[in-house]
Amino acid sequence: MSSTPPSTSDALPRSRPAPLGLHLVPGGASAAVYAPHAEAVEVCLLDDDGTGGWAERRVPLTGRTHGVWHGLVPGVGAGQRYGLRAHGPWEPERGHRFNGDKLLLDPYARGLADEVRLEAAHFGHEVDEGWRPVDGPASAGGARRRSTSDSLACAPHGVLLPQRRADPTQRPGPPWSETVVYEAHVRGLTMRHPDVPPELRGTYAALGHPAVVAHLRDLGVTALELLPVQAIAEEPWLARRGRRNAWGYSTLSYFAPAPRYASAAARAAGPAAVEAELAGAVEALHAGGLEVLLDVVYNHTCEGGVEGPTLSFRGLDAGAYYRLDAAGLDVDVSGCGGTLDASSARVVGLVMDSLRHWVQAYGVDGFRFDLAPALARGRDVAAFDPEHPFLVAARQDPVLADVKLVAEPWDVGPGGWRTGQFPPPFAEWNDRYRDDVRSFWLADAARARAGGRPDAGVRHLATRLAGSADLFAHGASTDASRRGPLASVNLLAAHDGFTLADACAYESKHNEGNGEDNRDGHGDNRSDNHGVEGPTSDEAVLRARRRSVRNLLGTLLLSTGTPMLLGGDELLRTQDGNNNAYVVDDEGVWLDWPALRRGGAPADLLATTRHLLALRREHPALRQDTFLSGRPVHADGTTDLAWFAPDGRPMTEDRWHEAQLRTLQMFLHGDPVAHRSLLVVLHSGAGPAPVRLPEEPWARRWELLWDSTCERPEDVVPHVAEPGEQVELGPTSLRVYAAERP
Repeated sequence: MSSTPPSTSDALPRSRPAPLGLHLVPGGASAAVYAPHAEAVEVCLLDDDGTGGWAERRVPLTGRTHGVWHGLVPGVGAGQRYGLRAHGPWEPERGHRFNGDKLLLDPYARGLADEVRLEAAHFGHEVDEGWRPVDGPASAGGARRRSTSDSLACAPHGVLLPQRRADPTQRPGPPWSETVVYEAHVRGLTMRHPDVPPELRGTYAALGHPAVVAHLRDLGVTALELLPVQAIAEEPWLARRGRRNAWGYSTLSYFAPAPRYASAAARAAGPAAVEAELAGAVEALHAGGLEVLLDVVYNHTCEGGVEGPTLSFRGLDAGAYYRLDAAGLDVDVSGCGGTLDASSARVVGLVMDSLRHWVQAYGVDGFRFDLAPALARGRDVAAFDPEHPFLVAARQDPVLADVKLVAEPWDVGPGGWRTGQFPPPFAEWNDRYRDDVRSFWLADAARARAGGRPDAGVRHLATRLAGSADLFAHGASTDASRRGPLASVNLLAAHDGFTLADACAYESKHNEGNGEDNRDGHGDNRSDNHGVEGPTSDEAVLRARRRSVRNLLGTLLLSTGTPMLLGGDELLRTQDGNNNAYVVDDEGVWLDWPALRRGGAPADLLATTRHLLALRREHPALRQDTFLSGRPVHADGTTDLAWFAPDGRPMTEDRWHEAQLRTLQMFLHGDPVAHRSLLVVLHSGAGPAPVRLPEEPWARRWELLWDSTCERPEDVVPHVAEPGEQVELGPTSLRVYAAERP
């Protein structure tokens, strides 16, 4: 097919570009598409031809300003299906892969007609029966023969929708100091809930069901962080195997919700109903006092590398949207084949437009940015820039001013680990917290049980308990931009890795079901199987595992910082040792709500988690927004933060470097926050430990609030200890005391 398009419309160009995408205006729609290297761009209107196919009307965009093709599309209204075609050179060695035979999704489409099922016609280059590229003429760019198959019949279709606006006054808006994040998957959270009607399970509507909202509210979390809900398409290598990317980190559209999570009724009614169902779920969660955060993937798209399909960005202008080298090949810092070019002002604009859309149209309360360093690499892809234009834009945008921004602070590019280096107001997932706390309770304990030597005693644990000042206390104390401990999103488990229960039941990953011969997934799990790998009927092992889970949860929810729970960890959810369950979407990963109804261990742990979160709410000393440093509080010598050894004496430099030390006491002064002081006592030794509580003036009495050796909070025997009294902690256990101050 010629790269010169047919002219079938008398549409008039606008004198200047409208907002990018297609937008309804009186008499039709305005259209604007960024494709600076294209020779022509068409809007393709699609109507049912009466035979099960599509009649296509092509409307050329005849205006061109600064790389944006624009014009008016007359006579269209809400519900119109459409796509784009871009014409230009086929020069892969220069990064140009224009192919007018491919119908493309508008990057700004807010409605998606159907799920995408990949076919050979989706590829801009010729492919064989396994969708592998057919080599073209040899060249530095690895050129491929251009495909002449038209993709109209199988391409994703955008749908014109009226603009919607959420009510901004309904957002709960708790401060970071009160925030507790709960990460979950739409389907995984709701598929087995017996109180959700069967036809709604696994859908947006289920998220807003009263039973689901009540569980989250009563648990004590404040924000539901959803794995990606933006529309996706499967990676070719998964589609060839008949598998799905269950997690959704393969984005097709940054503006349209994924149809796969809508109810059957909403999908049948069309994209406007899908949009309304998701918006309704957000409203219901807001009514329950819960924020909604979205996990967003702006580092790469479902098109992958240059050998992937041509569905949208690649066909519009690969060189304008993706990072390519001088030979037209991908510069990949995402590990997914390709990377969006965040050094481009237009790509930054796309990301910002998308973020504003989800806030304004759906009322979401924040975002977690997958592989965030990929968004902060400039023209020099090896350099991370905390003043990158995207980070600056996000920080100053008035629409985003009161939403929560969370970075996953690593990618797979050079210098990709950047924990603690993002500017305010970004918070960050703290992988160092996960690793150090797991090491203390699990890996070091397992090593000691096997006769080995623990790595670091208690010094790393103390740093994490106190808010990770080594990572987040950069800058002078007078610097207004200095971040505090709440920038640390403390986590012990997330979608990527072992669940909390599996970290206490498996020594090694068991990802065989993923079909990659167990090569995928993280190898450094800092876990402890407690002597038996996987399932067991040995009650002693099961008790030890449950205690370890309680120790981990207690540490997480009593630490300074912003805690994040993985959905189902409060119910002992297992993935049978799979630490990379991205292709699993069945009862093996869904929350086991029926088990909760049966009582026993899941119900006990739920009660414990609720109790710990209630302690966090009730005691401001656990939720401080500035770093504690041992500053004097009173003339009696007490300080805002103090550390004590098992003998009740203050920790010394020598003791901090004692690798065999497995017991630590942390005192948090309550007077600066006009509340009670707390003492957290942690012991990860295999046997019981005598511990002498601090003497006066630290407390007149010590009241026991919780003990991890108890299966349920109500099993804790009330106890009031005197200053300096010796108490005995059980093996691998945690206690928290409230201080009655003089």
